[in-house]
Amino acid sequence: MESYRFLITGKVQHVYYRKFVSQALMRQQVQGYVRNLADGRVEVVARLWEEDVDAVLATVNQGSPASDVEEIITEVLEDDDIIYDGFEIRY
Repeated sequence: MESYRFLITGKVQHVYYRKFVSQALMRQQVQGYVRNLADGRVEVVARLWEEDVDAVLATVNQGSPASDVEEIITEVLEDDDIIYDGFEIRY
């Protein structure tokens, strides 16, 4: 299991994107968090098995009905030693 970071660009702030993603990933029993970034992007960090990455990508790409995802950058966090307990929205 590894930690993945997804940086989402587009119309993803002030459109209930974080709430949509957090609820969907909680249902998928993913551990991690979602938060807005100062530059207008949204960051999702999730502890995943490699075979679960595509399902999370599909969720963050779909987003809330009012959102419009333009780009998703995915990276593996090599030094993430945080232990997550569920999935949360961070502020």
